[in-house]
Amino acid sequence: MRTRDIITYSLCITITTGLLITAGMQLDFINSQRKEMKLISNEPLENAPPSLAFATIAMGAFRGLVVDALWLRADRLKDQGQFFDAKQIAEWITTLQPRFAAVWEFQAWNMAYNISVAIPASQPDQRWQWVKNGYELLRDQGIPMNPKSLLLYRELARIFQHKIGDVSDDAHKYYKLQLARSMEALIPPSAGNDYFEALTKAPIDWQQFSKDPEVTPLITSLKTADKTFDDNSQFPDHYLSLRQNPNRFTPEALRAIDNFRGTKALKKLDIFAKAYHLRKIWKLDPILMNELNKQYGPVANYDDPNQQLPLDWRHPDTHAIYWATKGLQVAAKNDYSADATNITRIINHSLQNLFRNGKIFIHKIPAAQIPDAPDKTPGLYKIDIFLRPDLRMFAPYNKSLIAVIEKFSADDQATYNSMRIGHRNMLKNAAFSFYQAGHMQQARRIYNQLRKLYPEDEFKVSLAVFAKNRLREELSILGLNNAKEIVQMMLIESYFRYAIRDDDQAFAREKMAKEVYDFYQASYSDENRVNLPELKMLKYFALLDFFNDPQYPFTLKQSLLARIKLERPDIAEQLKQQEEKLLKQNQPQNQ
Repeated sequence: MRTRDIITYSLCITITTGLLITAGMQLDFINSQRKEMKLISNEPLENAPPSLAFATIAMGAFRGLVVDALWLRADRLKDQGQFFDAKQIAEWITTLQPRFAAVWEFQAWNMAYNISVAIPASQPDQRWQWVKNGYELLRDQGIPMNPKSLLLYRELARIFQHKIGDVSDDAHKYYKLQLARSMEALIPPSAGNDYFEALTKAPIDWQQFSKDPEVTPLITSLKTADKTFDDNSQFPDHYLSLRQNPNRFTPEALRAIDNFRGTKALKKLDIFAKAYHLRKIWKLDPILMNELNKQYGPVANYDDPNQQLPLDWRHPDTHAIYWATKGLQVAAKNDYSADATNITRIINHSLQNLFRNGKIFIHKIPAAQIPDAPDKTPGLYKIDIFLRPDLRMFAPYNKSLIAVIEKFSADDQATYNSMRIGHRNMLKNAAFSFYQAGHMQQARRIYNQLRKLYPEDEFKVSLAVFAKNRLREELSILGLNNAKEIVQMMLIESYFRYAIRDDDQAFAREKMAKEVYDFYQASYSDENRVNLPELKMLKYFALLDFFNDPQYPFTLKQSLLARIKLERPDIAEQLKQQEEKLLKQNQPQNQ
């Protein structure tokens, strides 16, 4: 061998050895990065049978076969109705293959839909716990492990929209009430755009916030008053607990709050704690929440759709919109796949639900007024939740649907056509709803848009004839939402006619509302699931809607109140507080 060849071989060996040593030196760093980024999926199983634990370690690269066998077993157990056993196996699969999005979807669906309904409807709190377990699994574990999986965002949004927001579960009212009351503690129903702006500006880090010189005295005061606040990692949560359940803390802690009432320090701490809780527990980003308020919030005035109010974050469909939008942002930008299309439909359907059932009313019913109440002790009451139409959601719903139709116009003709049909039906419903509520100008605007975009024979008649035809059509296919909307809008129109002393039309609409109500109750009512509220309750809701509707002038509302006091004393007392509120709101205008 020549000397030149020997030198060349030696040099190659030296370089190769150096590269191998350098690569080996980087191995620890690479492994630590993989662990930090959660790219390691071979942690040992906990609470698994010895045979499964041994197979996991012994088979190494063949662990995929173990997953396949477990998956088949879980599917058989599901078909056999053994949901708890299927859940346990699904947990093992998620540990073996945390990047397998389908198993996260299966496990969440199994808990929220199968296991929850295996519990009697007489135990709604336990049912709710399983529904909660389902969406928390996706939100807190599945999505962090699979942040680009549109499938998981879609399933999470669907649980909020369908399982909690729909009426398919006998305990659906309990679910809605639990969600609403949880969110009320963080976002008051009266919160305006300024409140959400403040949430977006709240610091993310506790250490940064606690160094604010304006807030430091309050923090120190609370730590001195109650040792519970010494744990900085739990300080925001303990503060919220103090505001909601002061009995859990020392009296000095509540006095510390009282000493700072009305100060900037308390306002800052309150906003920070709520923003911190939204981010940490609910995984909701206040910045995205504020963006969705601006994009989809209800209009403050029908004549100016640019004036928007915040969405009601007590409503399950608002959460569905959030997670569907989040999924599109992180996993499906400019995506026209089936999953992207379906998650876009979730947004549209949730906006539709907010239009048809967007107003939340939580009502306390005294036990004495409940016929089957076992205990009618004075002071006891039942809390019920009702959803009512929110016509203010039409403008953002309409705008969003038009944008989606335009997006799919050139890429997916089938989706484009189906969405146009949905938009046409939505315009028909909206024109009819506004007509029934007495908002004729807005009804004409919508009807003109309908006739322009969809020039069909049924829209060549006048608005009044269209409304009569629509009513006949609705009565022939009456469902819960249709019945509630028709009754509600007819009652609102009845109060409007009553206020302007058009008594014949007022009583005619009230009579028609009762006929529709009786027709639905006799034909379609389901005692446990889709029963309409009592007619007197719907009448009261309609009055509230009339008084809170900015489209009706204050003098007209005064006229209605005056007639009710004189001619309907039975409900005059119920409206006393509402009248005081109206007078207070309109005091500057009157002056």
